[in-house]
Amino acid sequence: MKSLMIKIGEMNRLEVVRDTEPGLYLQSKNDDEVLLPNSYVIEEEMTVGSLVDVFVYTDSEDRPVATTKMPYAKLGEYGYFTVVDYKSYGAFVNWGLPKDLFVPLSQQKEYFSIGSKYILRVCLDEKTDRLYATQKIGKYFSYETKSLHKSQEVYMLILAQTPLGYKVIVDSLYEGMLFKNEIFETLKKGDRRKGYIKNIREDGKLDISLRPMGKKANSDKDTEKILSIIAQRGGEIPFTYKSDADDIKELFGLSKKSYKRALTNLIESKKILLSSNSISII
Repeated sequence: MKSLMIKIGEMNRLEVVRDTEPGLYLQSKNDDEVLLPNSYVIEEEMTVGSLVDVFVYTDSEDRPVATTKMPYAKLGEYGYFTVVDYKSYGAFVNWGLPKDLFVPLSQQKEYFSIGSKYILRVCLDEKTDRLYATQKIGKYFSYETKSLHKSQEVYMLILAQTPLGYKVIVDSLYEGMLFKNEIFETLKKGDRRKGYIKNIREDGKLDISLRPMGKKANSDKDTEKILSIIAQRGGEIPFTYKSDADDIKELFGLSKKSYKRALTNLIESKKILLSSNSISII
């Protein structure tokens, strides 16, 4: 079996081999080593011979360094990053680690401004082992969908709002669309959500739903949501079958039709009591 190397930009499970003044040295199966600075060391748990899970990136001098902190996005993933500094040769964004992530000028589709946020992909320069981010994400999408199927659960990042709804990045690999007539909650660019594949288009793009496929799956999810929200609000809320659709959408994130169906199921299963002006948990 081939020895495993330390992977820049990813999580690595490494063995503690030396305890030194600046921190612990961790080693991969092919004997590559990386420093875990003292600020991340948990003395009781990290002793020589133990295995630790760390994220590896490069420090300001381009040396590999390990951390137990997780960045907002790892290599090959996307995030919604805030610009914290700007130079003539590129920008720097906060990605949750002490060293900011560099966005070269050549990887910007527009001039970045400090304080603004952008959807970026984390990439690796294989010549230098330096991580960087790019705004030019189109070339990284895959349109090979043979391994996908309808109703499959996926995770998505909201990319942009359009007249049709929202463009989304699905599982850090595919382009998708979330149509506005199926959205019953507030969404904004950079939000992350769980979703379900509704349709796989001939062009390799995906139509995504926020709700699982099938009436029973949706109904079970809706009743759980309504019960949870009622419980959070003291066990009773001023809602009925006649409540306004906008109020239902704002509180429950459901259409009025789905809300009424779930309400009926809860009443029939004797989980809630409906009065003339409220519903309460039994």
